[in-house]
Amino acid sequence: MFEVQGSLMMILSIALFAAKGFALVDCVARRSAQFTHLDTLPKQTWLIVLGLALLAHLLFWYPLGLLNLIGTVAALVYLAQVRGSISR
Repeated sequence: MFEVQGSLMMILSIALFAAKGFALVDCVARRSAQFTHLDTLPKQTWLIVLGLALLAHLLFWYPLGLLNLIGTVAALVYLAQVRGSISR
């Protein structure tokens, strides 16, 4: 039973790490001018937030920790708000 739980936590942690990494790489690849057309944070702020989220995930690998949950929410907000608005 504990092996299944451990495996699920590892899969969840890898998936959330990948989502944060994807959001950070997407933010780096976008031009700053694209952020000014949206009603959102500037690119530099998103880079700091997403970079700290990824760093916190590396330091505290447990996916249900408070810092990891906050970082996951930030990455998902970026992906929904910025990437979702620009790709339309």
